[in-house]
Amino acid sequence: MPTKDSFPVLFEDEHLIAINKPTHILVHRTNISEDTRFVLQILRKQIGQRVYPVHRLDRATSGVLLFGKNSEITEKVSSVFRHRQVEKIYWGIVRGYLDKQGEIDYPLAKEKWLPKKEAVSYYRLLDQTELPVAIGPYPTARYSWVEIQLETGRRHQIRRHFAHLRHPIIGDKKYGDVKHNNYWRDYFGIDRMLLHACRIRLQHPESKTLLDIEAPLDEAFRKSMNLLGFSG
Repeated sequence: MPTKDSFPVLFEDEHLIAINKPTHILVHRTNISEDTRFVLQILRKQIGQRVYPVHRLDRATSGVLLFGKNSEITEKVSSVFRHRQVEKIYWGIVRGYLDKQGEIDYPLAKEKWLPKKEAVSYYRLLDQTELPVAIGPYPTARYSWVEIQLETGRRHQIRRHFAHLRHPIIGDKKYGDVKHNNYWRDYFGIDRMLLHACRIRLQHPESKTLLDIEAPLDEAFRKSMNLLGFSG
């Protein structure tokens, strides 16, 4: 049974391990955070050996997170990610009504003073709804549940892309809508960003079999879906 000092394991063999990362925790220590708990530290203790992150998820994003068990295998899988030979699928709940599907081709820079790089996201509308509450200037609040697939993997790409469309992710404290975020926290008790890495697919670098790893939603995200009448 996973606890605050362990994570649900979604896949494991002698080469790789994938976990369902909870929200509100960084993958590893950084110089800009005073956090004392990190996924890397906890997972190493949980399985009794060193692990190496293949990719990253933001602190506020939950879902599938893949690690290598040695540096050689980690480099092989990292190369798969760099060459865009992996399918990364996210679920998000955003403000407003979106089209049934779309492509967001909007270059992003890691920092304001750095050059922008190609950044492409695709989305597919799964459902949408309207709540009879006034948040901001409108008499009702509209929300869309979207499936998102990344072509590239820039810093905060999904969050920044949907903010660019003026359909920010609910609960996003950096790029989101403060009034909607506060409403969800104060009236629903939901104080997490509603973005979840629900699935990754890639070829195993050793066995060459297809890895298809899915991560179930946590209680808060599932509650949000129920409140909006979405069934996933």
